[in-house]
Amino acid sequence: MLIGYARVSTQDQNLELQREALRQAGCQKVFEDQVSGTLAERPGLAKAREMLREGDTLVVWKLDRLGRRVKQLVDLVGELQQQGVQFKSLTDAIDTGTPSGRFFFHMMASLAEMERDLIVERTRAGLEVARQLGRKGGRKPKMTASKIESARKLLASGMLAREVAQNLGVSVPTLYRWLPASGWTRA
Repeated sequence: MLIGYARVSTQDQNLELQREALRQAGCQKVFEDQVSGTLAERPGLAKAREMLREGDTLVVWKLDRLGRRVKQLVDLVGELQQQGVQFKSLTDAIDTGTPSGRFFFHMMASLAEMERDLIVERTRAGLEVARQLGRKGGRKPKMTASKIESARKLLASGMLAREVAQNLGVSVPTLYRWLPASGWTRA
């Protein structure tokens, strides 16, 4: 059975071109979404996947209707193949039911893996350069040296931790993290 999936990114875009192409390709059912391809939750795609059985083929008008990133596409097609389901893209002339279609997806998987490795490598190199320049990653601390000193003075004067935290614009747990509560009045 051929099951179609059509998607447009916004409500003002039209699905009719994709619907017609999928009907002409012989799809008995067509599921649709009007959401961005970057979103993980696509109800139409989920329904199409629920309907797919071993021996069926998921058909899309164009590859980018199924997903935006190579890894996302390769993972999805890999999951389909594990279920015994083929994949076909009409305008891209991809059909995993053929040897050349499977080869194409193996090449895409290799490229996706290389892309992931290159991203990791560049990230590590960038972090190392930043460290050498004296930069640290992460958020800047809420408590500066002057805030810590002010907090000590306010707490020593008998002010409650809750009031000190509010005065400094931090939460009570943040205050406790920077100034352990030994010997001063708690919130």
